[in-house]
Amino acid sequence: MPLTVSIVIVSRHRPGALRRCLIAISQLDYDPFEVVIVADPASCTALRNVPQAAYAKLVAYDEANISAARNLGINAAAGEIVAFIDDDSVPEPTWLKYLISPFAHADTAAAGGFVRGRNGISWQYRARSVDQAGKTAPIELDKGQATILVPTENQAIKTEGTNMAVRRSVLEELGGFDPRFRFYLDETDLNLRLAARGFCTAIVPLAEVHHGFAASTRRRGDRVPRNLFEIGASWAVFLGKHCGQDLRDVAWKRVQAEERVRALTHMVAGGLEPRDVHRLMQGLQDGYAQGEIRQAEAVRIVPVPVDSFQPSPPKHDFRTVVLPGRAWFRSRMRRMAKTEAAAGNVVTLILLSPTAFFHRIVFTTDGYWEQRGGLFGKSVRTQKLISFWSFRRRIQAESGRMGIARGLR
Repeated sequence: MPLTVSIVIVSRHRPGALRRCLIAISQLDYDPFEVVIVADPASCTALRNVPQAAYAKLVAYDEANISAARNLGINAAAGEIVAFIDDDSVPEPTWLKYLISPFAHADTAAAGGFVRGRNGISWQYRARSVDQAGKTAPIELDKGQATILVPTENQAIKTEGTNMAVRRSVLEELGGFDPRFRFYLDETDLNLRLAARGFCTAIVPLAEVHHGFAASTRRRGDRVPRNLFEIGASWAVFLGKHCGQDLRDVAWKRVQAEERVRALTHMVAGGLEPRDVHRLMQGLQDGYAQGEIRQAEAVRIVPVPVDSFQPSPPKHDFRTVVLPGRAWFRSRMRRMAKTEAAAGNVVTLILLSPTAFFHRIVFTTDGYWEQRGGLFGKSVRTQKLISFWSFRRRIQAESGRMGIARGLR
């Protein structure tokens, strides 16, 4: 019998992003799962008119602390496995099916999938390890199947907070997330604690999540860091917990150098002024000083939640549909896609123009995937700048590229 899964979503003041995430989750090809939403009261109220939220457990929480919010979600979760996704992300329809499959092995305590970035095609995060100084390194593995990895003395298996799952019993044993990490390094700290206990983590390349949808509609300049205080505080807590004193200063100098390079890069691009760089670096140092004196909090994950498992309706009798079209017919094609999605189908609309424009993929608020770009342009960014295709061959190639994750094959 399939394992029961609780999907925990933390959201704060982003009801539009949360709604999009919920629509995508309602299309998951997995049964049984429940949804636990930890969000500010206004967002919880706004969800009353969202059909996909009718079966969800709502937990009101309005503090800027993702670790504390996730702990509330875990306490409300009644599934054997707890999966985590951010409100500005959307999963592929097969996400949960692949992410949960390694838990059939009793040795698997946690699992993490791959994450695509804002253009919906390029990878943002893939398989990585992380050491006690917080430094990551890529892991080479088979991209077509899950790999269960055993941590070493100095290397944990890195998972991403927007695409990961952990046995609920393990989260109870470890005490959930450390609230001192308010939004940064929270899952990395958990990875190190999993490794310290010798727990195995599976990396599942086919479990795909698209991240950054809330940010994709903003101006490019909005990606510029505005404050590094909490990042500095989180580094102080992390290095204090996991990094020996002899290596801590070296690690902190590395972090400062990396953040300075990032700030200078934004300054050269016009997103920051020279005085902003100084302000950001001072905030980073002030945060580190504050993080050094943050006191650990006692966290208790309850063995049994108050509310029983509340499954979302299973998805039966749906079709996976690809609608190819020319860009000049986009209005008509979008109406067709919306109609198919409203009927409960998983829909991908591919709109091609006679150009070499790069491709982008978004999950729309109407509940369908839309890929648009030039007939001769790049989708995967390692392709040639211009490639000559017929319309039919290009549609076949793009359908094949997304086929497994989208449930086409």
